Amino acid sequence: MERFTNDGFTFDVTDTPGTGDGQVAVLLHGFPEDRHCWDAVTVALAGAGYRVLAPDLRGYSAGARPRSRRAYTLSRLAGDVLAMADAAGVRRFHVVGHDWGAALAWYVAGRHRGRTISLSSLTVPHPEAFLRALTSSSQAVRSWYMAFFQTPGVPEWILSRRGGAAMRENLIRHGLDGPTARRYATRHAEMRGPLNWYRALPFGMRDRTPGIEVPTLYVWSDRDPFITRKSAELCGSHVTGPYRFEIIPGASHWLPTEVPDRVSGLLLDHFAHTGQIP
Repeated sequence: MERFTNDGFTFDVTDTPGTGDGQVAVLLHGFPEDRHCWDAVTVALAGAGYRVLAPDLRGYSAGARPRSRRAYTLSRLAGDVLAMADAAGVRRFHVVGHDWGAALAWYVAGRHRGRTISLSSLTVPHPEAFLRALTSSSQAVRSWYMAFFQTPGVPEWILSRRGGAAMRENLIRHGLDGPTARRYATRHAEMRGPLNWYRALPFGMRDRTPGIEVPTLYVWSDRDPFITRKSAELCGSHVTGPYRFEIIPGASHWLPTEVPDRVSGLLLDHFAHTGQIP
């Protein structure tokens, strides 16, 4: 499967077959990434037998860039994930997310637990833990950009300055490698959709992410410039199922790209301990 449709939009997806018993891993990228941030992880998971589905999410796929902010609430984004699974003939799957993809993965696992075998979140904790940390740590300071991104037009202008050079330099300054930062910066003129993930936040305040019952792996890095240790440590209080918290020392925010071998090993171990599909 190279594409799927939902809500009148067409999404690009990398569908990598495995050789195992049919279990599927769904990998959700963050901001301002795309499905290729998972390429090295995909190789490892497929090599271990898992079928891997890695989509370009709403706002990133060329055929799925609605202009309305309301089109980017977590409930609408979760609908895209489930539509992809349905198109692939997949009833239940391991859901894995990084950054904004992690926030979406928490929501999918919480709201659609019947479709989820396990949850793995990289960098971003459960949304309720994040909200609690805003008032009990320096998380609000680290997340200043989330309020700035609400400003119409200005973030797009800043990120596109000098042909995307400003965006590239900012990503490198926050730990992303140069070649990957340059690739993301080539999309500088198409940032409205990705920024709308932030701008949709006010429309989803009543649709909170519930506690998580499925087996959960949360991975945080101690040099992440965006997520505080307090946010990370509060995460487990919002999981009632089996929970594992792993810290990767010395890594920055961009775990799937920076330390794919470490991420792959943690995911494979987590999947192996979640049992078989009933």
